[in-house]
Amino acid sequence: MEAASNLSSSLPLSPSRYRTTAVLTRFQRIASLSTAAAGALPSCRTHLTRLHQRRSAILPLRCNVRESVPDQEMASIDVEDPRIAKIAKAIRVIPDFPKPGILFQDITTLLLDTKAFRDTIDLFVERYRGKDITVVAGIEARGFIFGPPIALAIGAKFVPMRKPKKLPGEVISEEYSLEYGTDKIEMHVGAVEAGERALVIDDLIATGGTLCAAIRLLERVGVDVVECACVIELHGLKGRERLGDKPLFVLVNAAA
Repeated sequence: MEAASNLSSSLPLSPSRYRTTAVLTRFQRIASLSTAAAGALPSCRTHLTRLHQRRSAILPLRCNVRESVPDQEMASIDVEDPRIAKIAKAIRVIPDFPKPGILFQDITTLLLDTKAFRDTIDLFVERYRGKDITVVAGIEARGFIFGPPIALAIGAKFVPMRKPKKLPGEVISEEYSLEYGTDKIEMHVGAVEAGERALVIDDLIATGGTLCAAIRLLERVGVDVVECACVIELHGLKGRERLGDKPLFVLVNAAA
């Protein structure tokens, strides 16, 4: 289990701020709109401050990707979708599981809510359809829940990335560090080809170790990892930082 944060908000601009005359040039209209947006920033900051104060353990997230990464058309505008709040509400938080001090993000309740589950898949599909992604690589085990329907919808193949000794054929593996010791992630030899474009998906990013291993494994065989995607990010564990400049897309921001 692994994987964003950065909140943004729609500017509370009144319709009158967008009015321009028909004789303005295209560039004059752009300048006019930019001035209007700048005037609205103080009220936007106030809105964000109040919004932050109302946040609970699970926070709906405006999806974000770094602007320096290619394929930025996929995340050029950060917009909160009303479906995200419902998805966040459908995820149950269980304290002290599997051990004291852990807030466990239980997605089984999300799967029981057919509308929220469908919305979750739809949000990913809407993002990745038409982006020439040929591989959806799902990380064991909950990446197997979200990956296949996304792959089918965007016309990509699904590649399971499994724990050691789970795949029957010849495998290629990548080791990664745990808090105590190491572990491996594996995929079948020949499952992907050099030059393919991949999306790596899991239900959650925590420290980011498993996602990093999946990225390295795919890149070793010449696959271009376009982006990583997760339903939930535990923002306090800084997993995003371990991904470096690799884009990350998440729906819900949760307390660790």
